[in-house]
Amino acid sequence: MTTSEDVWRRESPHILAALMRRFGDFAACEDAVQEALFEASQQWPTKGVPDKPRGWLLRVASRRLIDAKRQDGSRLERERRVFSRDRPDQIVIAEAALENRDSSLQVLALCCHPSLSPDAQVTLTLRAVLGLSTDQIAALYLIPSATAGQRISRAKSTIDENGRHFPRPETTTERLPAMLHALYLMYTAGHSRPNSDDLFDQAVTDEAIRLARLLHAALPDETETAGLLALMLLSEARRPGRRSHAGELVTLRNQDRKRWNSTLVSEGVSLLEAALPTGPVGAYQLQAAISAVHSEAATWEETDWPQIVELYSMLARIAPSPTVTLNYAVAVSEVHGPRAALEMLEPLLADKRMSRSHRLHAVRAPILEALGDSAEALTAYRTASRLCTNVPEQRYINAQITRLSDEVTSDKI
Repeated sequence: MTTSEDVWRRESPHILAALMRRFGDFAACEDAVQEALFEASQQWPTKGVPDKPRGWLLRVASRRLIDAKRQDGSRLERERRVFSRDRPDQIVIAEAALENRDSSLQVLALCCHPSLSPDAQVTLTLRAVLGLSTDQIAALYLIPSATAGQRISRAKSTIDENGRHFPRPETTTERLPAMLHALYLMYTAGHSRPNSDDLFDQAVTDEAIRLARLLHAALPDETETAGLLALMLLSEARRPGRRSHAGELVTLRNQDRKRWNSTLVSEGVSLLEAALPTGPVGAYQLQAAISAVHSEAATWEETDWPQIVELYSMLARIAPSPTVTLNYAVAVSEVHGPRAALEMLEPLLADKRMSRSHRLHAVRAPILEALGDSAEALTAYRTASRLCTNVPEQRYINAQITRLSDEVTSDKI
């Protein structure tokens, strides 16, 4: 990871929060943070990282912001007064406590601007809190990069129309759904890195879990917050098994379950068991429950597949999505056979969101193979390989293509 990426992820939310408390102008504050980060990337490799990098970045960003505001002719006199009253060094002194303050959740809440659509809220959060690129956000949403860029531009335009200020939430839970969704997508982003030789982005998943822990600590009675944290922990517990010692992708069916983190499994299950009886069961609790069933099974064959099918049925009713249908079909295949699963997947071929994803074709392929249609399975694998941008996943898919091609050739001899 480069220095710029590391600093962005760790310090950007705190600097942005400090500037917004002082100036309230998101777009200008975000620009100032990016300029400070760029200056750090130019200076730190040769001069070394300052003892207090957060204070250094805050000082530089504050000066850039005030300089930009002073250049605005219509505000010149007012900004001169601001500059004389709030010198950059005084800002740093006033924000000295920031060195020990975590502002990530504050920025997360502020990004959920009430005038923005839910998609725009989450998109802006992924940029401001995690620093994801437009391409990364597009990959998460299964949309073109141009569309993701337009969402970001429209979000900033909407903020401009509302005075470029972020009103604080009136209640602690007012913006909770958008915050949870953003954290969910953040964690998802760390589990499949496009255009990368690595299967995971550990810094992203760790940050998502850290923020989920903070949110759960702040709102311990919110069952969906507990559900999301449980889901992350249970998924993270299985992460060591997803790669072989050589770094190759290992599917859930073939994973060495002794490599799973039993401590994280226990913590996730405990959170879920405490949340389920106390409130309405939401999408994150259901996904965590599915993950718990997988995590507690000794083998793939011993998994309680009927229970997973029932849980997916509930999830599909309250939070339908192509991804839910995709995973639901895998469980249906185990209980009701591949034909029923294939029927569930066929409508997704016409879904524009799924047409750009390799996952639909990677799931269809083994189902087609189970039905004895090796030629169609091979076509599905090849399509998945063409669409896949993660190197370990692509290597796994290509291995299946080689295996199946040999089998089809043998059958023809």
